[in-house]
Amino acid sequence: MTGAETILLVEDEEVVRKLARNVLASRGYTVLEAPGGIAALSLCEKHAGRIDLVIVDVMMPGMTGRELAARLNDRLPNVRILFVSGYAEDDVLQKGSSEPGSPFLSKPYSPAHLLGKVRSVLDARA
Repeated sequence: MTGAETILLVEDEEVVRKLARNVLASRGYTVLEAPGGIAALSLCEKHAGRIDLVIVDVMMPGMTGRELAARLNDRLPNVRILFVSGYAEDDVLQKGSSEPGSPFLSKPYSPAHLLGKVRSVLDARA
């Protein structure tokens, strides 16, 4: 399973971010990475190419994943968002940190689970 798409990975935990980047890059994805929301917005402003998917941690300091997704929607109206969190999906929904029905991946995740979820979200594009 390989990919040719560009993914923006927004994760405040450096170890998790590097692991996810390495897994995705090993399968052919171009990975842009940011440690938080402000850095992700700045990166989007500077990046001239297309971004197909944003993988964003739900709970980050400074800006939640949902806040970032709303701001990115103005800049990248067709981008897909995959929310990730160490919290249970029901807890994330109850706190209003994610939209019901949004693609979601629980941490910790295996490389195979990450790759499978990414591919399914990208392939669901209409």
